[in-house]
Amino acid sequence: MKRKVCLLLVVTCLTSVSAQTPTKITADNNNVWLNYVGDHPLGEGPWGLHLELQNRRSDWGGDWQQVLFRPGINYQYSPSVRFSAGYAYVHTFPNGEYPAAADFPEHRAWEQVTQKFQFLGLDWQQRLRLEQRWIGEVGLDDNGDSELLDWRAENRGRYMLRTEIPLTDDKKNYVAIWDEVFLNFGGNVLGNTFDQNRAFVGYGRKLGDFLRLETGYMEQTVQRRGGLFQENDHTIAVWLMSSAPLNVSHP
Repeated sequence: MKRKVCLLLVVTCLTSVSAQTPTKITADNNNVWLNYVGDHPLGEGPWGLHLELQNRRSDWGGDWQQVLFRPGINYQYSPSVRFSAGYAYVHTFPNGEYPAAADFPEHRAWEQVTQKFQFLGLDWQQRLRLEQRWIGEVGLDDNGDSELLDWRAENRGRYMLRTEIPLTDDKKNYVAIWDEVFLNFGGNVLGNTFDQNRAFVGYGRKLGDFLRLETGYMEQTVQRRGGLFQENDHTIAVWLMSSAPLNVSHP
């Protein structure tokens, strides 16, 4: 088990380093993300509800970047392993130093497995997620207004490794550290098999039995479609996370 975890760490670190390889054009952006993530058990059984809403802002919060809504269903296979699947809607607005011509929508189906384990005296979590994406392609009509022209299908795999370093004996205060790499695959991927990498470090506080708050800095390296543009996004991220059970009454 330890060898597997070490291998995953090495792979993640190598991928993070490769993400820094310069491309033809680079840009630095400053963002603020406000996020809610809920994994709510339904009654006493293994099933649960995943609810996620993200408000992503560019220019230190001054303008829109993205809005994401991601509901899903959880199945707790064991105390340490959980399977999930669901739908996501993403709306992206023109933002950053090299913005898109117009805002565009995206629909996703997603499936994932999450595993918790202990290593080196710390609590760890790893997550593998697959996404089937339908990305709206937009253009400008004769009046200069944006219009939806077509949908482009792409696939993406994501791997995240996360740990928490306690700051107090009761573990209510901690440092959260994680890294997530995104890889595109499929016939419609043009020059950007590597999609992006996100690295986060922040302060976490458990607010109760089912609620926690994490605030910190996320460095996001994004390779745009075609591979000619790279964005280095410096992001202040706030995560409110809940595991409160939802009571399901039976007649």
